[in-house]
Amino acid sequence: MKKRKSMSAETLFKIFIVVVLVAFAITIIVPVGWAFMASIKENSEFYGNPWALPKGFHFQNFIDAFEKANMGAYFLNSVIVTALGLAILLVVALPAAYVLARYRFRGRKILNVAFMGGLFINVNYIVVPIFLMLVDGDALIGDTFFTNNLFIVGLIYASTALPFTIYLLSGYFATLPKDYEEAAYVDGSGYFRTMVKIIMPMAKPSIITVILFNFLAFWNEYIISMTLLTEDSVKTLPVGLMNLMKAQNAAAEYGQMYAGLVIVMLPTLILYIIVQKKLTQGMTVGGIKG
Repeated sequence: MKKRKSMSAETLFKIFIVVVLVAFAITIIVPVGWAFMASIKENSEFYGNPWALPKGFHFQNFIDAFEKANMGAYFLNSVIVTALGLAILLVVALPAAYVLARYRFRGRKILNVAFMGGLFINVNYIVVPIFLMLVDGDALIGDTFFTNNLFIVGLIYASTALPFTIYLLSGYFATLPKDYEEAAYVDGSGYFRTMVKIIMPMAKPSIITVILFNFLAFWNEYIISMTLLTEDSVKTLPVGLMNLMKAQNAAAEYGQMYAGLVIVMLPTLILYIIVQKKLTQGMTVGGIKG
């Protein structure tokens, strides 16, 4: 009787978990699917049943969003800023995380505490001080170099993401066996070559996880880009999308608005589909077996 009761309780728990997961999946899939369907509807279809399926594929919405709403330029700006931010972040974070995780030196604990403290700083609270510092820099050199500069925004993205990235990477690096490094040193390999040729390939799942998380953060970031990029020619996609939504709400061009929303979502969905297996490994694997 006890076994039957325990089995029935276990079964009910599994059913409960499945129901909760299905409910979460529905709350995510339905809005995303509806946005994709709305993006290919003609404007007249929005005045009928909003849940009705599209009568056809009206791809003109995407063309209008790229050309008339300038989403193409915003898209390119987002690609540039995100790529710059990721490149700077990886160049700085990978060696820093490797050194903090694998070596013992004076001041290491202080650096660890400083990086861990950065995890508790909300970037949105320091946007105004950052903006004022950049404005003072422009006033000092007599030119608008620090504001409305995609490279500076990418640098700020990388700087604000350093604490989390170093925390995640150093935790993974610390679990890797030291036998590989010792063998490389015996063969005459230097510190930098050992890191690039031995450690980084072993930490590939963790590095991919970091890239994906930061790509999502940089690609969808709004507050910093809205504050630091005021000229229309350098605005990023989230800022351009908000401007498009305000404009199209007044003009009642809902198809263009949803097309712009899909343009923002699509790269992140494609990237996640490509690297989802590596992402799972990076979150669950603690080291190399064998």
